[in-house]
Amino acid sequence: GLVGSVVAQLGMGDTRPGFVLWCSLGLLFGSGACYCVYKWIFHKQKCKEKAGEEKGIAAAISGTRVTGSERSPADHLTKSTSDNLEPYHLQKLIRLLETTEYCSVREQVLITLSNSATFSVNQDVIRELGGLSVIGKALSDPSTEVKVKALNALNNLSMNSKNQEHIQVYIPEICSGVTLSLLNSDLQLAGLRLLTNMSVTNDYQQMISHTIPSLFHILSAGNKTTQIQVLKILVNLSANPAMTRGLLEAQAPSSLISLFDNCTNTDVLLRALTFIANLSDNWKGQACSADICQFSADSVFNLFFRESEYAQRVAALLYHPDMEVKGQVARIMTS
Repeated sequence: GLVGSVVAQLGMGDTRPGFVLWCSLGLLFGSGACYCVYKWIFHKQKCKEKAGEEKGIAAAISGTRVTGSERSPADHLTKSTSDNLEPYHLQKLIRLLETTEYCSVREQVLITLSNSATFSVNQDVIRELGGLSVIGKALSDPSTEVKVKALNALNNLSMNSKNQEHIQVYIPEICSGVTLSLLNSDLQLAGLRLLTNMSVTNDYQQMISHTIPSLFHILSAGNKTTQIQVLKILVNLSANPAMTRGLLEAQAPSSLISLFDNCTNTDVLLRALTFIANLSDNWKGQACSADICQFSADSVFNLFFRESEYAQRVAALLYHPDMEVKGQVARIMTS
């Protein structure tokens, strides 16, 4: 048996129990280690094959070329582009998004769903297939890139009012992500874009209200792209008279006054002026002396409606070369 084989292979006549035992154990452990390495390599290869297969399915449905030499078992699927995906294509993509364990596959599927959602007919189909909840779950994905792609997909889907009824349940999570993500990051911008769409109507604006102070801080510290996106939300909120008090009460950094300057990017400046003009128009019909005393020293009200430096800056903007900027300045000064 094993003992005899060991002795024979060693070419030795020493059959002492201790010697034979150590040799036998060495062979056993060695063969066990080899088996473990084999299992690990086999499992890794199977995982690679599965990931390649799922990528192939997603690529075949979306009409993109499968990279490398991997062949897809879904080659029989119609090669489509995102604008003419059939419902059964979308159903397969949603199912794949729900079941795959690979980040790269989830990203690819979400990109395809996002592109397809730019067409109104697909927005309805994805909702009816239960895709909104599956995409919504991807907001909690450990991969930042997957979260960004999920936000982009929901952003396109939110152009549909019926879809907004389903997407609104994710607003608290989206607001939290915007507040906690890195400043000016793709993740923050994707969240801001989605909140912009969700704030176009008055239906879900109250769900965003608790994030208003954070939006002011992001506006103060962000780059031009981030500032424009934040201001789009604030302009939407300020157009609703019911949101006026909440906006005026919110704490805001004093550095926001610096936005009202001839050197500020025109797109940023115009939106900032529009925001203040909306607040001014709405507050004019609601104000009373008792209410004014309730605003804290660092509130938006005291920053923009009680601060002389702000008034001087706005007056100087009457000489701005842009006619729309001048129009908003005139709105503020005459309200």
